[in-house]
Amino acid sequence: MMDWNCLLSRTRLGLARPHPDSEARTDFQRDFDRIVFSSAFRRLQDKTQVFPLSQSDYVRTRLTHSLEVSSVGRSLGTMVGDSVIKRHGLKSVYPQDFGAVVAAACLAHDIGNPPFGHAGEDAIRLWFTASATGQAVLESLTESQRQDFLRFEGNAQGFRIIARLQSPDNPGGMQLTCATLGTFTKYPCASSLPVEPPSGIAFKKFGFYQDDTDLFAQVAGQLGLEPVLPGAWSRHPLAYLVEAADDICYRIIDVEDAFRLQQMRFEDVRDLLLPLTGEADRARRKMEHITRSKEKIEYLRAKAIGTIIDQVHQCFMRHEDAILADAFPGELLDAIPAAEAMRALKECGENQVYVSKPVVEVEAAGFEVLGGLLEAFVTTVNDLAMHGPQASSRSRMLIYLIPEPFTGPGRRPSGDPYRRVLAITDFVSGMTDSYAVTLFKKLTGISLPTG
Repeated sequence: MMDWNCLLSRTRLGLARPHPDSEARTDFQRDFDRIVFSSAFRRLQDKTQVFPLSQSDYVRTRLTHSLEVSSVGRSLGTMVGDSVIKRHGLKSVYPQDFGAVVAAACLAHDIGNPPFGHAGEDAIRLWFTASATGQAVLESLTESQRQDFLRFEGNAQGFRIIARLQSPDNPGGMQLTCATLGTFTKYPCASSLPVEPPSGIAFKKFGFYQDDTDLFAQVAGQLGLEPVLPGAWSRHPLAYLVEAADDICYRIIDVEDAFRLQQMRFEDVRDLLLPLTGEADRARRKMEHITRSKEKIEYLRAKAIGTIIDQVHQCFMRHEDAILADAFPGELLDAIPAAEAMRALKECGENQVYVSKPVVEVEAAGFEVLGGLLEAFVTTVNDLAMHGPQASSRSRMLIYLIPEPFTGPGRRPSGDPYRRVLAITDFVSGMTDSYAVTLFKKLTGISLPTG
């Protein structure tokens, strides 16, 4: 059984000594603040949630989505923390500590997503298998290194950002607490494992690259997470709350966005949300006093989120022993009374929202944009690494479009092909939607800079 006292470790990755205690801000609140003020978090304001490059000033971006998930996560964490403390008689820890840890992890949960949302992940994976340059890169790597690119994963990229790339001169990157880092990592395993991992949601994807395995091993050691396999550990219990907060928000709110963009009818969204309120008849009566359809949907959305938060809290506490024993295989949302209604929302998103014409048109273009950027910049660093001053004039020019942190000191790319290409995926995946499109246009001559 995992121990809550270890799971709430305030030890910071990369720091030998803890910061002195502060009455004004806890260590976990500092984690939240560090994420808010990071440039990687700021770039989420121009990254796709569902509707890429939307001209509407209403539609949510990854930034607003992350803030909403963090708000839900704080509520879930605080409620669970209150129950856990009472059940186990924990000392020197408060419900707000649980809430702050989950809120910080939720705030960062999408920080590693590339441009164009999940289609961007697919575009990066595809480039490595569909392009001659990508295939040549893979041939020079070990099998475990190849899997990092073939299965490119925003969750693993997120861990890399907060534990290494943001504040790269610091050991441990942003030097967040191990409690926050463990809670952030929904999939505590590498991309390639020696044997098939156990079944369960924790191993559906992967949470860190081969290059970052040692960093997560340090986190797991501080938290008391048990090794499951070489390269895989048990899941932090609070990661279930991060997963639930994310799913609550995107399932409920994505249909609200679809309604506001006239991709879904009011009646359809209303009928999806009413069963989630827990008191549909009372909700209908309340809606009779609301004039505009927009406000009616907002009311239903708020009621639904509140009801599901309560159900998830109760579900977590019912299954706490199994979760602490790493024996809870599924998602909390699949074990709540409103599970069927939540699945209906997910199916609606997959069958109506995410395949709507505005979404598909821009995401399809994203494959061209990200594939084109990877082709140009991977070719550039490989050419310079292999030929040095004898590299092509194009490569010697394009290297100046890549920030120096991604090329090595003096813009001399690494001799290690894995780290060389990993740095380019760091660069490309960190771009905003608009910057990726603008840079692609310039590289291809579609748009020329004016002086």
